[in-house]
Amino acid sequence: MKKEFKYVGSTFPCDHGVRKVTGDLDYCCDLKLANMLYAKLLLSPIPHGIVKKIDTSRAEKVPGVIKIFSHFNAPDKMFSSYRIIPGQQMCFADETLFAERVKYVGDRVAAVVATSFAAAREAASLIDVEYEELPALLTPEEALNNGEVKIQPRGNVVHEYVVDVGDVPSTTEDCITMESETQTQRIHHGAIETHGCIAYYDTSGKLTIWTPTQSVYGVRTVVAELFDMNYSDVRVIKLPIGGSFGGKQEFLFEPVTSFMAMETKRPVKLILDREECIIHTRVRPPVKTRIKTTVTKSGKLQELIADSTLDAGAYSGAAPDYVTTLSQKVCKLYRIPHYRHSGRAVYTNTVRSGGSRGWGAPEIITAVEIHMDQVAKKLGMDPVEFRLQNLVHPHDMDPVVHLSLGDARVIECLQKGAEAFRWKERYNSQNKQGRYRRGVGVACGAHKNGMYGGFIDSTSMVLKMNEDGSLNLNASIHDVGCGIGTVMKIIIAEVLDIDPDLITVTEADTEFTGYDPGVYGSRVTYVVGACAKKIAEMLKDQILENAALILAKPKEYLRVEKGCVCTVGEAEERVISYKEIAEKTVRENFRTLNAAYTYYSPSNPGSYSVQFAEVEVDTVTGLTSVTDFLAVSDIGRALNRGMVEGQFQGAVQMGIGYALCEEVKIDDEGIPLNNSFANYHMLTALDMPDVKVLLIEHEGDDGPFGAKSIGEISNVPTAAAVINAVNNALGTSLSDLPVTADKILAALTEQKRVGAC
Repeated sequence: MKKEFKYVGSTFPCDHGVRKVTGDLDYCCDLKLANMLYAKLLLSPIPHGIVKKIDTSRAEKVPGVIKIFSHFNAPDKMFSSYRIIPGQQMCFADETLFAERVKYVGDRVAAVVATSFAAAREAASLIDVEYEELPALLTPEEALNNGEVKIQPRGNVVHEYVVDVGDVPSTTEDCITMESETQTQRIHHGAIETHGCIAYYDTSGKLTIWTPTQSVYGVRTVVAELFDMNYSDVRVIKLPIGGSFGGKQEFLFEPVTSFMAMETKRPVKLILDREECIIHTRVRPPVKTRIKTTVTKSGKLQELIADSTLDAGAYSGAAPDYVTTLSQKVCKLYRIPHYRHSGRAVYTNTVRSGGSRGWGAPEIITAVEIHMDQVAKKLGMDPVEFRLQNLVHPHDMDPVVHLSLGDARVIECLQKGAEAFRWKERYNSQNKQGRYRRGVGVACGAHKNGMYGGFIDSTSMVLKMNEDGSLNLNASIHDVGCGIGTVMKIIIAEVLDIDPDLITVTEADTEFTGYDPGVYGSRVTYVVGACAKKIAEMLKDQILENAALILAKPKEYLRVEKGCVCTVGEAEERVISYKEIAEKTVRENFRTLNAAYTYYSPSNPGSYSVQFAEVEVDTVTGLTSVTDFLAVSDIGRALNRGMVEGQFQGAVQMGIGYALCEEVKIDDEGIPLNNSFANYHMLTALDMPDVKVLLIEHEGDDGPFGAKSIGEISNVPTAAAVINAVNNALGTSLSDLPVTADKILAALTEQKRVGAC
């Protein structure tokens, strides 16, 4: 029987929606402190070399310049920009505040601090640097094959792994094998807000950092230990964030901005421009994956062997964790009797790689799903029917991480999606002749719901009722622009039957809000939301206990409704409002109604999306248009329905760009070729199809009201669905992303050549 909800499943505007569209909300670039200074970075123009000399004489003459920093007057202590907690495994300290040996075009060489941005920018342009250039290794192949040049002292391999589970098939009779290679590319996150940070070190020795980060406690750990400070002397305040997509989860600027503030004893603001964001921060890592499968002629997977090489760029950051997770996605999606995955992350003299929406899943799932279409084609099977034979079932165990996949509904997503998309009809009737070719594609994706099983996954909250019956949720919320504060309000409102507008939600502040590791692994709704539900239930119990005293009625005979407590089973119902209960509790019992709770996630089920695309390819120009799109989600429960649909629309835009056009290109000299939105091409609204969203709802897992994550899984299978549609339209096997017009035309030319032979 379907549950009826009052608030859950409706549509609410995201946090600060009105303030955002009116310009009233202050972002990092808007924040101004008294006596504030402004910083500008000087970035390396070469991919590899030693900084021999820095001449700042011309820069120092610019009016307003306060100080210029480089490795000559800054600490040389190594740190990791990725570490979230002390002692975190696979965090390699391999970077300093300023580079003595630059390792990519865009590496941090120096910084100017001045009384205005204009002065800092002018002075930075006048700094003269003498470099001793070194050989640059720009691809993983070069880095692996060159034993003489070491990008980092530990060598050119960041991390290696081998996962091998299940039994090797005893026989391959009545089987086929298929091999493929897929290359995914580096892309820019493209957040509207560029990176920035403000820091102030006051006369008491207190360091305060304002930053649009995904983890205030991670910032505190890195900064405090870098400068040998007590954690209590470092306060990190999370600012409103204008988009992240994983690009702001590492701590690239908080350490250097803090250092400049500590040296000048004045607030320092560092704001990057778009070029600096593209060439200096983080990109989605390029990954090359080779896959070999053994499959029965009836379509049952017997074995999948994969090998992946990830380009980490010049510093490790998240790369060791990131590359390992490539091996942890495939068995969340498919039942594979024998699965082996070897992989490595490799240093190169290119821009740093880092976390990006989906955390490895788009890279590996794109390779797997393109491969699965090739297998189905070789078998002469419908791609949907082939997948249905091999997808995981509810409550299967993940053999790689040894956790239950929970109530995994990917098969239901595929079945209902195929019906809604009219897959069979369209797959067999698309136009494959003439200039304009139409095709359809499908892809399945898997991700997770938190960090349980491999990392700390807890959160602490306090929920307080005020004397007027309104509520304050004190929690380390890290909203990245998608309205997670609103989700917390919906959860609490549903439990307490109170208007969500009567609830305020804090954002993270290490000095005043409870511990939470931040926005990682699609954990927020599933884990933080579950804590909000639990703490609301605890407060509800307190409300009923106090109402029982006031009404002289056992709480078992009371219920909450519309911000009130009502008696049950009396001839004349008695009603007392939350306001009256809160007032009496303060006035007569000298206490407030509040609950505190620390929640530990008990599970980490899979989350799933199946996506269908239709494309039209112009065989004369090579241009591709996505003409129709359906995204199906194993959502568990949609808490804010409009937000969920919006997440998919934005995710599909990113995924189509990943498939067809986005790429940070680096030339043979190691120089980025497209460092602005003038030549880094993303899809606009005019390029987008009508994205339809179908939600599969149920309550089989531990999330609040059954809710599962959506922010990352929504992006996982998109690129593969689009590329499979292109290959379906053209009869090609394209797998080198992005599938640009030039690559399509080259494939068609080769197709004609082979056909003529």
